[in-house]
Amino acid sequence: MNQAAETVFGSPNSAGIVELACSHSVAETVERIESLLKAKGIKIFARIDQLAEARAVGLTLRPTVLLIFGDPKAGTPLMNRYSSIAIDLPLKALVQESADGTVWLSYNSPEFLRQRHGLETLPFAAIGILLQAAAQ
Repeated sequence: MNQAAETVFGSPNSAGIVELACSHSVAETVERIESLLKAKGIKIFARIDQLAEARAVGLTLRPTVLLIFGDPKAGTPLMNRYSSIAIDLPLKALVQESADGTVWLSYNSPEFLRQRHGLETLPFAAIGILLQAAAQ
């Protein structure tokens, strides 16, 4: 697993985003993430195939999939206590192929979310570990 610099995709504004090189294709990485999340009882709310959506309107895009996932039992108490976190929940994972063919997994850093919303604890650390395992 390689952790990339924050500007892998040319965006200098990606502070708080973890970007990991993946050992598998976009489709395989997404399947691995979904399987690991479901095995932990985490709900997949949506799987958005952005390549398919681009093709549907006659445009091109490299393989790009956004997963939206979470656990309402864990997220709801957080939203009740820290209402601003609702903008970042449910959690998201972006899997995309760069121009050189490398597949990248990107997600918000648990520490970034803790600081951004003033959380007293780091409730998403286990999710970061799970996502890193899927990238390998």
